[in-house]
Order: sequence, then C-alpha cells, then structure tokens
Amino acid sequence: MSSLQRLAVRATLAAPLLFAAPVASAADADAESNPDGARRLSIAYVNDIHAQLEPHPELFWNAAGGGTYTNERVRDAGGLSRIKTAFDRLAESRPHLLRIDGGDTFQGSGPGAWTEGGVMVRPVNALGIHYAIPGNWAVAYGADRLVELSKRLNYPLLSANIYDEATGELAFEPYRVTEVNGVRVGLIGFTDPDVPTRQPPYMSRGLSFRGQDVLQPAIDKLTSGEGVEGGPVDVLVLITHIGLMKSVELAETLRGVDVLLSSDTHERTYEPIVRGETWIVEAGAFGSLMGVLDLSVRDGRIVDRRWELLELRAEDYPEDPAVKAIIEEELAPHRDRMERQIGRTEVWLERYNVMSSPLDRLIADAIREEADAEIGLSNGYRFAPPTAPGPVTEGDLWNWLPTPLPLKLGGATGAQFKAYWESEFENVFSADPDRLFGGWLARPSTNMHVDFNSAAPAGERLIEITVDGEPLEEDRVYQIAAGTRDGQPEDQIHRVKQCRNVRTKDATTHTAVERYFRDRSPVQETGDSPLHCVVRPDVLRSQFLNPQVGALADGEQGPEQDFGR
Repeated sequence: MSSLQRLAVRATLAAPLLFAAPVASAADADAESNPDGARRLSIAYVNDIHAQLEPHPELFWNAAGGGTYTNERVRDAGGLSRIKTAFDRLAESRPHLLRIDGGDTFQGSGPGAWTEGGVMVRPVNALGIHYAIPGNWAVAYGADRLVELSKRLNYPLLSANIYDEATGELAFEPYRVTEVNGVRVGLIGFTDPDVPTRQPPYMSRGLSFRGQDVLQPAIDKLTSGEGVEGGPVDVLVLITHIGLMKSVELAETLRGVDVLLSSDTHERTYEPIVRGETWIVEAGAFGSLMGVLDLSVRDGRIVDRRWELLELRAEDYPEDPAVKAIIEEELAPHRDRMERQIGRTEVWLERYNVMSSPLDRLIADAIREEADAEIGLSNGYRFAPPTAPGPVTEGDLWNWLPTPLPLKLGGATGAQFKAYWESEFENVFSADPDRLFGGWLARPSTNMHVDFNSAAPAGERLIEITVDGEPLEEDRVYQIAAGTRDGQPEDQIHRVKQCRNVRTKDATTHTAVERYFRDRSPVQETGDSPLHCVVRPDVLRSQFLNPQVGALADGEQGPEQDFGR
C-alpha cells in the first residue's frame, strides 16, 4: 500500500467522526464576564509563507492613513520568529485563539527546494498552528512527499477535494469540528482544483482534485448537525486556496459560510469583503502580515465580528528567540550556498504588480539574451519578497525562481502573439472568476511593448504590440524564448502554442539570470514597463478589481508610485 493510500484510508476512517479538539477552556468564565451573554473567540490567520523562514525587506502600501506611500514604507518584516511573537501576543489578550495557515508553506525558497520542504517542519511545528490546508504549490516536491511532510506536522492538513487517485478516497481530512470557549467551530479546507494544470502534471501525480461540488454537502452536514457528533456547529469557517476573486464568487454561491479565509493571490484585505453573511479575508504573504478575526457568538449565531490585518514589522514584533534558534539550526547547512554572491543591484527588485515589475523585467531580458531570442517571456509569479539594493545572492535567485527551468527557443508569428496576449488578459482580467487562471500577467522582455484595455470584452482587449519600436507584423516569425516545464507540449513556449523549430537549450532560467548579473553588475535600472493598460494605473497592486468598468473596486487604493523604477 502506498503512502498516499495509507493516508487516504486514515482520512476516510476519521472524517465521519468529526474530531472534537478544544483549543481553549474557561467558557463559563467568559460568558459570566460578558453581560450580553456572548462568547468570544478569535482566529489568527497567515497564508502563502512560501518557505520564507527569516525576516526580509517588505513593501507596505496600505494608504488607510491617507497619502501615497513611496519607498519609505519599505520595512524589515516577516519571518517565522515574528509570526510566533504575534501569535503569542494575541494569545495573551485573546485566550480563545485559533491559529490557521492557508497553505503554500513549504515551497518558495532555496532551502525549501533543496530539502523538499523539510527545512520548514521544525520551525512551523514550533508556531502552535492548529489547522492548515495544502496550497497549489503543496505538490511542488511530488504527492508522496506532500503526504510524508503532512505526517511530520503536529497539526492536521484539511482538504475536502483532494483524493487518492488509486483508491478514490480522500487524501486528507476534509474538515474538523473544534470547540473554542464553548463555541462549536467547523473548519473545511478547499484546495485549488486546477493544481494538475497550474503546476506541472507530474507534481500531483497520484492525486485527483474535485471542484466546489464537494463543499455545499459538507457545509450542510456541519451546520445542520445531521450525523455529526455533538450536533451542529455555531460557526462555519471555509479555508480556500483558490485566490481572492474566486473565493468571493464562492461566497456568493455557497450557503452557510460565516468566514472564508482566502489564500493563493497574496492579497492584503485591510477591510473584509462582505457577501451576504460571509466575510472574505486574505492576509498577504511571506509571513509579513497576519489577519486577526474576533467573533462574538450568542445562541449559536455570530452577533459581532471584527477584522484587523497586522503588519509584522521589526519595530513592532521582535523575533521569538526559541523559533529563531530553530531556524538558525535548520539553515546552517545551507548558509554558504544561500549567501554566495552572484552580483549586485542598485535598484529594488520586486514583483508586486499585476502587470510588470522591476524583477520580472530583469528576468525576461535575461532569458531573451541567454537564448539569443528576439523576445523573452517569464511567468507572472507572485512569490518572492523584495530584494534590497546591495549584494544579490543565490538565495535571492531561488526566492525569485524556486524551480530552475530549461530554456526553450522557437518561432511564433505575430498573429500567434496576438492570440497569446488575448488569452493572457482573460486569465488575469476576466469578468468571470471561473476563467481566472494562475498568476499575474506574463512578463515580456522590455523590447516588447503591449497596450491593452483590460475592461474591454474578452478577445478585444489588445490595442497594439510593438517589438523593438516597430509594429508587430502578423505574418512575420519572431524568435521567442521562455522556461519550459515537464509535461508541456513540445511545440509550446510559455503559453504560445504551435511554435515552430523548437529546441531546448542547455541553459536554464537560473543560468540566464546569473549571466545577466555577471555582465551588468551593479544593475542600475530595469527599464520601463512593457505593459500598459489604458484604464488602470501602471502600478496595480491588486487583482481584486471591477473588470467590467476598468475602475478600482471598493476599498482599493488608487495609483501608487512605482517601486524601484
């Protein structure tokens, strides 16, 4: 029996019992101290840590206090040691506290990749997390490795839609019921069903993923109490790893969800998004932020709730010494490799922009030069905190590109490029959340300029493309290059289909970037944005927008000063 099959059997046997695991006591004392008879509980939420164990520079742009922020808002932040400090500090004022992780925890750094996630186990086990879910990158090191890592955690992974492909049984517990201060809380996990296509298919081999059809029956069971030991839950929490836009749509579709903890898109919801009785929140990424949800429950109903998004900055949250020591021990074997210098930069390198960013312009240009192509393309990845001016290390490189990809070179016509960009716009700006797919917009090299209207109908968003200052010619064949992944069609480069004369180079995305730094250090500029949307600011920090009218959604900030240009 495979490790996947063993876990599936265990989850199937356990699921109907709906584990009762009290997280805090003193319920009667709490009720007595509150004249309104309400019982208090809180949820501390992190998501998308992406194997960022240590503190790092972070960009904060929330303008709730007024004004437009610049580089002065760059702060040292994050790190698991600060997460621990924040958890413990919250527990002092909120004794009835659930600690939840929304996934994408083990992938996203060099040490994460070099140990297939193992470097994260001891540090996250020291945080006191109660529940977590698998993210879309949980399969980065293969399905069997995901199962192995889950067994080493001191908290359960929940997912109602991941199945063992061989047995058809659930691979993880779909939900849990826990009692917090006399309040019965049901928690359901839901992982992106598109994992087998968003990630290289070999990564999730052995697992199958179902869609949202699994959710309403589970919600109905927990909220009705039918067949549930202890009866119905008072609060239903759905933890999703599908992105904010899709989570909002899910909240509009499902009945009975009180709280939806979203992850995947690294969005920072300083204010909750409200759909009916459901609050939807997401807490950024990289351990730089933590969401805190305070609930008051009386007679089985939420009577008050409050949300706050905390910025885990160095001046406010010192590092927990014990967790810091564990991290030092885990990283010690990797320090020399992490700190090997590959170049220098005089500009900030970050990728906090839906359309283009200094880091991705550098990577796309490096790919173009390494492959001797006319156009370079790079993925619209969301992971990697900013890299400060100064030395650039191998650790930085692995943060930017946690999977080195061989470079593929081939020809595509201008007409193919037009179809490609229309497809990319739909992936990112579709009015239908079900059609949103993957990360942010693809990143072209800076010699390609693309004007578009994100609010136009699908298939009609592209306005103009130029290459080296000349209009794109539909019949001309352009030499393009990008990283290739296992399982990709041989004639596909990035997502440009049916390319001709395709060949794979010996170089990778990593060797391309290293050569770029060898030739150009110190990097002093990364060029202007090659992507321009006529109805949005050039620097767009959020994908949670109103695509129909080309305007910012309620609560979204206006134009920001570009970071690192």
